[in-house]
Amino acid sequence: MNASERILVVDDDPRICRLLDKFLSREGYLMDTVRDAKEMRKRLDTDAPDMIILDLMLPGEDGFSIVRQLRKHSNIPVIMLTGKGNMVDKVVGLEMGADDYVTKPFNQRELLARVRTVMRRSTQANDKNQGPKGTAVFNGWKLGLESQELISPTGDLVPLTNYEFRLLVALVGSPNRVLNRDRLLEMVAGRGQTPFDRSIDVMVGKVRRKIEADPKNPRIIKTIRGGGYKLTAQVEYV
Repeated sequence: MNASERILVVDDDPRICRLLDKFLSREGYLMDTVRDAKEMRKRLDTDAPDMIILDLMLPGEDGFSIVRQLRKHSNIPVIMLTGKGNMVDKVVGLEMGADDYVTKPFNQRELLARVRTVMRRSTQANDKNQGPKGTAVFNGWKLGLESQELISPTGDLVPLTNYEFRLLVALVGSPNRVLNRDRLLEMVAGRGQTPFDRSIDVMVGKVRRKIEADPKNPRIIKTIRGGGYKLTAQVEYV
């Protein structure tokens, strides 16, 4: 871990702020805490952190709106704090551009593991000498592995969230090979599934609505009963 890595906590609960400040400082991170979106933006204008831990329920402007606006101009990794067991909030947060989520009340060691995983993935993504290059072409679709752009067979730009892009990268990297849900979540989010975690299924559904002619009868991303998902297409790199 780089001792200069800075984390900004955005949470209106002073107990959570103190807990995260104390625990993550002890792990070597440089910590800062604010209570709302207005304070967060002031911090970003002066000194952008390496990561933001963002509470979903904030006064004035919720976490969904904050991360959606942030993604228009920044790729700072975001871990969202959500209510316990609320899968809808988790999936929406990922769709808005969050990199991961942790449910309240959270286990400190689990949070630390998520922080390290997201930090590592962000560092690798920013390293120009690492990661896939070029464009993956499948069924007429073009996925820019560096630009993170998806172009339809008719030449239209199709917007992707960070998680949708990572999911497609995982699938095109293993064409005609079954990837189980746990493996996909590990490749996309850097972690395995927890019980009743259906976020990968939701993400696959979102991607299907963007690339399938008939999402209810998918022909590109197939569901393999008892297995997972498979990209049934030849992939070429240009």
